[in-house]
Amino acid sequence: MKPLQPDTLIRNPRGTPVVASVVVTCEAARLWGLVGDFAGFDAFIPALSHIEMTGTGVGALRTKYFHDGHCAVEQLNSRDEEAMFMTWTTVYNTLGVARLWAAMRVEPLGFGCSRATWTLIGEPVDTAQEGFEHFMQNFADGALENVRQMLG
Repeated sequence: MKPLQPDTLIRNPRGTPVVASVVVTCEAARLWGLVGDFAGFDAFIPALSHIEMTGTGVGALRTKYFHDGHCAVEQLNSRDEEAMFMTWTTVYNTLGVARLWAAMRVEPLGFGCSRATWTLIGEPVDTAQEGFEHFMQNFADGALENVRQMLG
């Protein structure tokens, strides 16, 4: 009998990156305080009822609970407070997403102005890739528009 070997179900998705970006009239640190809070996305995504965290820092898991009963578990892959970016991967969900990787970055644009950029790459389970990417684009654009209204 062959010995068991390390294996995993987690792999990076393939596809075209979906990029949403918003310029906000506030300092980058303030914008990062909102969009860089891995445990706080429910503040600007109305579809979320709440978030529960397991652990802290890189490797921590967040479970996002949606008002419609769906959930998603995501792992924080990287985070840099100084450079104001983080990346994460979906490890489980009930949303019909086979694989999803995402990044959030904040850049200062000068005095009192900054930009948040949310990049997502995902693969759906059963729907067409094009329709899925369109859904992700609308979702991210809407969330970042909420951020602009909250801080701008």
